[in-house]
Amino acid sequence: MKIGIIREGKTPPDSRVPIIPKQAAHIRDNFDVDIKVASSPIRCYTDEEYEKEGFSMVENVEDCDILMGVKEVPIDQLIADKTYFFFSHTIKKQAYNRKLLQAIVEKNIRLIDYEVLTNSHKKRLIAFGHFAGMVGAHNGLLAYGRRTGEFSLKRLKDCHDYAEAVDIYKNLKLPAIKIVLTGTGRVGNGAKKVLEDMGIRQVAPKDFLTHTYKEAVFTQLQCKHYAARKDDQPFEKTDFYSHPQMYKSIFAPYASVADILINGIYWDNAAPAFFTKEEMRQADFNIKTIADVTCDIAPVSSIPSTLFASTIAKPIFGYDPVTEQVAEPFGDHIVDMMTIDNLPNELPRDASRSFGEQFIEHVLPELLKKKSTVLERATIAQNGDLGKHFEYLRDYLNGE
Repeated sequence: MKIGIIREGKTPPDSRVPIIPKQAAHIRDNFDVDIKVASSPIRCYTDEEYEKEGFSMVENVEDCDILMGVKEVPIDQLIADKTYFFFSHTIKKQAYNRKLLQAIVEKNIRLIDYEVLTNSHKKRLIAFGHFAGMVGAHNGLLAYGRRTGEFSLKRLKDCHDYAEAVDIYKNLKLPAIKIVLTGTGRVGNGAKKVLEDMGIRQVAPKDFLTHTYKEAVFTQLQCKHYAARKDDQPFEKTDFYSHPQMYKSIFAPYASVADILINGIYWDNAAPAFFTKEEMRQADFNIKTIADVTCDIAPVSSIPSTLFASTIAKPIFGYDPVTEQVAEPFGDHIVDMMTIDNLPNELPRDASRSFGEQFIEHVLPELLKKKSTVLERATIAQNGDLGKHFEYLRDYLNGE
C-alpha cells in the first residue's frame, strides 16, 4: 500500500498535516505501507522534519494508491481514480462544495471523509474537534477583550504551543462576564478545557440564568437546555436526534443574560436555530460576542449571524442586527462574530499530532483489512457514484 501526504491547496492555506513525521516513520517501519510526502512550504512540520525521519520529499504523489490531506482539495488538483481522505464539507449539502463533489464523482474518485469515520455506535473515530473548541473559546474571549478593552490575549497562532498559552492564562484578570457554551462533545469539551485553564468557574444552567456573579463564569448546555418539543411533550435525546424538526428553541433566557456565546454543538439542518435575526434585534438580547465553532453558514445554520467563515488572518467581523449586514466589529450595537472554520490551524502542531495518533489507532487497521465496514460507512463517493450510505445527497449532487 502506498500512502501519499498531499500538499494542501485550499486558500487560505492550512498548515496542519494528517500524519506528522515521527508517526509516518512508525507506520513505514511497522506496517507494509510505503509513505510519500509532497514537498510543502506551509506545513507546521517542515520538509526538513520529514527528511530527518528518512523521507525524500517529492513534487507529486500521483503514484500512490491513497492520498491524504486535511481540507478540501481544489477541483483542479484532484487526481482521477484515486482514494482520497480529507474533510469534504459536503455531508450537510453545503452549497459551496457541490461542484467539488460533482468533480469527485466525475473523476471516479473514492472519497472517504474523516468526519463520517465512526464505530458501530456511530461515535467518531478521528477529529480535530477538541482543538477547534480550544481555539474557539480562546478567540471568543480575545474578541470580547478587544471589544471592551478590559483585558487582552495573545493569539494562539503566535504561541509556540498550548503550553505557552496556559502560562499566559495564569496571569489573566477577567471581569465579571457570563459565558454560555453549547455542546458536550469534542468541541464543547475542548472549549471547556480552555475556560477552566483561564480560571473561569463553571455554574449550573439554572444558576447561570438566575444569579449575579462578581467573577467570570460559564455554563455548558446540552441539547435539552436549548430545545423543547413543539407539542410540549418531554424532551428525549434520541427523539431529538431522530426528529429535530419537531423541536423549537428555548435558548432565549440564556441570550438575555450571557455576554459571550461559544457555539460548539453539532447542528442538524432540520433542528431549530438558537435564535432568529428578529430576536437579535430585541432589547433583551444581551450577547455581544459569538464564537461560532460549529460554523454552519447562514441561512442554513444554528446562528443566523454566521454570514461567512472568517479567517485566521482576519478572525472577527461585526454583524449589525438592524441592517442584517456585515459591519465593523466592536461597535455599540454590533454583535462581534468569530467564525473561523479551520480553528485547529492556530494550534497546528498539537492538533496534527493528536490527529495522527487517532489515525494510527482507529483508521490504519481498517485500511489494512481486505474489507472494512468502518471505511464503507465513510465512503461518500466511489465507482463514479455516491457511496451507498450517502444516497440522500443525490439531489445535491444533481444540482437540485
